[in-house]
Order: sequence, then structure tokens, then C-alpha cells
Amino acid sequence: MTKPASVAAYLEGLEEDRRARIEELRRIVRAAAPRAEELITYDMPGFKLGGRFLVSFAAFKRWDSLFPASQVVLDEVPDAQPYARGRGTFQFPASEPLPLELVDRIVRARLGELAREAG
Repeated sequence: MTKPASVAAYLEGLEEDRRARIEELRRIVRAAAPRAEELITYDMPGFKLGGRFLVSFAAFKRWDSLFPASQVVLDEVPDAQPYARGRGTFQFPASEPLPLELVDRIVRARLGELAREAG
């Protein structure tokens, strides 16, 4: 697979059903952080805010992932714990509907984390 040069190129490379899910993740992040800058990071769509990494997301064969899953986010959104995998990743099974309200709360917790770090 060719490395995507843009978010649009990344989305174009996905099958229609997977693209729709990733576009939903993208929409939620944009709604929560309208001033965030969209970019490609580690070959996947992502956002940064005030020059700092906010989140990224990607479609994989059996799940869609949202990064990062920090301990702060897990503490603030404990019902996200079943989706936490490895270090810094939330995985949402592709065979299940995306938990959109949960994703919104994850992104907003991440925004709060960045705001507190910026002091």
C-alpha cells in the first residue's frame, strides 16, 4: 500500500464501508476540536492542536483504531477500558457499530489532558 499524502488520499484507499466509519471518527474529532489541524501522521489521519498531537485514527482489517489511549483518558472515561489495547490504542471491532458517543467523550478527555499539560 502506498503511503497516503493526504487524509483524502487515505480515505480514497479504503473500501466504502470502512471509509464511512473512518469519516465518522473524523467528524467527531472535528466537532469536538474545530480548531485542530488535520494531518497525516504515521501514515494515518490525525489532528494536532496548538502544535501538539491530539489524536489519530486508522482502519485495520478487523477493527478501527483511535490513538492515543492515555491513562488520563482511561481515568476520565472508564467505560472505554474494554476497547483499550496495548499502549495508547483504542480498538473498535469492525463487526460492531462504532460507539460514537464514547469516541466523543474520549476525544474531549484528550482535549482536557492537552489543556492541563499546556497549563
